[in-house]
Amino acid sequence: MPSRAERSAGFIIFRKDKDGRRYLVLDYGRFWDYPKGHVEKGEDDLTAALRELVEETGIRDVTQVEGFSHELKYFFRKGKTLIRKRVVFFLAQSETDKVKLSHEHAGYEWLPIDEALKRVTYPSSRKVMQEADAFLESHPF
Repeated sequence: MPSRAERSAGFIIFRKDKDGRRYLVLDYGRFWDYPKGHVEKGEDDLTAALRELVEETGIRDVTQVEGFSHELKYFFRKGKTLIRKRVVFFLAQSETDKVKLSHEHAGYEWLPIDEALKRVTYPSSRKVMQEADAFLESHPF
């Protein structure tokens, strides 16, 4: 069986309002997750994550939270090919509340941590958000 590796990068994005932090989650139609996409040839992870953020949400005004990154590793099949996927997530704050979705998405929500964790589809993605929130609690931003 043929196999190949893929690498993606994305962001856990939050904004602050009077009630605290709200996290951006995207509706991909079949699942909820964060803005992310493939790292293109010649790009580093952060450059790819920023490009994908703009392409998928229109958000440009982000301040990266230094010291946080989290990498997920998993496998999936595409036809008869086994894909070894690695996704690195960064953490950033935005002042924007309006999102301009790409054609890849059916909707979005800015949610407090508890609601965001319920909305995100995959357990590994929930773990990334929990770690990001814990990082912000211990490293006020």
